[in-house]
Parts: sequence; structure tokens; C-alpha cells
Amino acid sequence: MQSKKQSLLEVCVGTCIGYLTAVATQALVFPLFNIETSHTDDLFIALIFTVVSLIRSYFVRRLFNFVHRQK
Repeated sequence: MQSKKQSLLEVCVGTCIGYLTAVATQALVFPLFNIETSHTDDLFIALIFTVVSLIRSYFVRRLFNFVHRQK
């Protein structure tokens, strides 16, 4: 079983990797669609999607936890 500290570390590392992946993906994909943004815009856009992803992940985890307890 994973400790709370290990879980927190996993979430932080995963979130950081996701954020950096989002910024890099935007830098590659946006020009293909002629979307021009500054590097600051890219950082904020990725941050917004990261926060949304964290919220989504939390609710999916809680849903699975609830379903698992019903069995």
C-alpha cells in the first residue's frame, strides 16, 4: 500500500510532467492551426487545463472509490 506522502509525491510529479507536456504540445500544435500565442499565454493556457485535469481526476477517483465501496 502506498503512503500518503508517496501518493502526494506521485501526484505532484505526474502533474508537473502533464503541465510540461501540455506546454510542449501547444508549442508544436498551435502553429499547425495558425494559432499565435506568446510563451506566457502558453504557460497560462496549460495551467488552466492542468487545474481542470486535477479536478476531473479527483472526481473520477472519488467515483471509483464510491463504486468500489458499494461492492
